[in-house]
Amino acid sequence: MIQINKQLHRRCAGLVVFLVAVSGAAATAPAIAADTPVIAAASSLSGALEEISRGFTRSTNEQVRISFGSSGNLTRQIIQGAPFELFLSADEGYTNTLESKGLVDGNSEVYAVGRLALFIPDGSSLAADRSFENLARALTDGRLRRLAIANPEHAPYGRAAREVLEYHHLWQAAQGNLLLGENVAQAAQFAGSGDVDAGIVSASIAQEPALADKGSHVILPDAWHTPLEHHMVLLGDAGSVAHAFRSYLHDEAANAIFQKFGFSTPGHTQ
Repeated sequence: MIQINKQLHRRCAGLVVFLVAVSGAAATAPAIAADTPVIAAASSLSGALEEISRGFTRSTNEQVRISFGSSGNLTRQIIQGAPFELFLSADEGYTNTLESKGLVDGNSEVYAVGRLALFIPDGSSLAADRSFENLARALTDGRLRRLAIANPEHAPYGRAAREVLEYHHLWQAAQGNLLLGENVAQAAQFAGSGDVDAGIVSASIAQEPALADKGSHVILPDAWHTPLEHHMVLLGDAGSVAHAFRSYLHDEAANAIFQKFGFSTPGHTQ
């Protein structure tokens, strides 16, 4: 796998602002109390949850703080005692792991289903081709130097990206070209940096202005990978506000925001 170099870090700086703004959105709201519940959330939810949390505050006058990361890393933090009250995972396996360890309050449930997108930054010689034929040719003719995806070892969107490449028999051929992000948000940073030829990221982040303004994208067929069913579960010390936020995520207002960001929700299809 390609290692991250200093030049790439510098060129990613502009998109870092976007990620910091998202992850700190709730924390910068006025007068957040010290006992405000902290929600652990998959990074693919960044834009949607920022907007949903504002709606929750308007509706209830309560606030939450949100910590974004890869589902696998957040699971590890919860097991190690991180004081989260609700976990919004991008994969059922991680909520099952917490349940097996007795760390949850009730059962997990699906709150959204994600999609993958192929993102092509401005200036790339590749095309935003939903058939994937252009990317396959680019692997053989040398145009594809770097392909950004999330790390499949602990990021569900990275695992799904690997499945897409495997579906097209490209996984082995792409090994020397992969640039792995810690999570899908970091993979999106790389995809928009100008040093990457393409990225397979979440459709939700591909639609965020911070990335969308830097290139073009196409939504990939969900038949190419295991469904990205996002599961959430309350954790053992969840308080009343965390319970209320979980309920709010099923509200029609929250459903509409999820759908705006490219997710489908239970009872609704895209």
